[in-house]
Amino acid sequence: MEKIPKIDVHVHTARYRYNKIAPLYCGTSKSYASPKELIAIYDKIGVEKAVILPIVNPEASITLCNEGVYAAVREYPNRFVWFCNIDPRAYLNDPSADLSFFLEYYKKFGARGVGEVCANLPFNDLRVRNLFTHCQKTRLPVLFHIAPHEGKNYGLVDKIGLPGLESVLRDFPNLVFIGHSQPFWAEISSSITEAERNGYPSGKITEGRLAELLTRYPNLYCDMSANSGMKALMRDPEYAYRFIERFADKLLFGTDICMSDNTHPYFFSEWLEKSYNDGCISKPNYEKICYINASRLLNIKI
Repeated sequence: MEKIPKIDVHVHTARYRYNKIAPLYCGTSKSYASPKELIAIYDKIGVEKAVILPIVNPEASITLCNEGVYAAVREYPNRFVWFCNIDPRAYLNDPSADLSFFLEYYKKFGARGVGEVCANLPFNDLRVRNLFTHCQKTRLPVLFHIAPHEGKNYGLVDKIGLPGLESVLRDFPNLVFIGHSQPFWAEISSSITEAERNGYPSGKITEGRLAELLTRYPNLYCDMSANSGMKALMRDPEYAYRFIERFADKLLFGTDICMSDNTHPYFFSEWLEKSYNDGCISKPNYEKICYINASRLLNIKI
């Protein structure tokens, strides 16, 4: 089987073993994978470089601060790049705060984007819109997690049909948005209910809102990581291959590895590779998903 190199656009890591994931975040209190553990996984699945995402929103997890992530990147510069992350409530919880000050600071240290944005606030909260204003101003793409509701959750809040996401896609046309999480990928199908949108719906797909938004807004991209992206595509391979061929320019390979014993990166990488080698995904589009899109969008060289 032919091997194509990959860039992972979504991963978290902690350099110290005591820095544990909160139970709400991944249903566990195990430690995040260390950089060395990530590299061992990457060597098996063909990932040459990865984007480490800090966690700064208090409702999401134990903090993975910007400086700690940058330190990991400096330690392994040939394998990692990074996004910085700013909570929309930062700098006095003011919707007019000059967040460009912080973004420009981290950009000087090589930050390629902002995320994973997990604040449990609506897309149209003025503080969230202020963050997007400054991300657009500083030309830093945003990778976000969507939540189905406010309270006891993490991620930007939106309803079925993603009207909040559409409003910011429309109002910030020069800002690249990279979508992630169960409520985001559930929109691949029109047959979606409130009860299942934060889980992993199964069964055949009837084209949904996601295809509509990808067609209408050139600034929307899809993070394929985690069970949310993997299961959304693997639930209906026949539709998934059409979706991939149609939107290959906007799909980004990712894993969202949290712990060293996560198995989903292996399953998804193997599924994609087999789909390509079986002729279900064309070589140009497979290469776009694996590394070309991320390289172009985030200026990552492999």
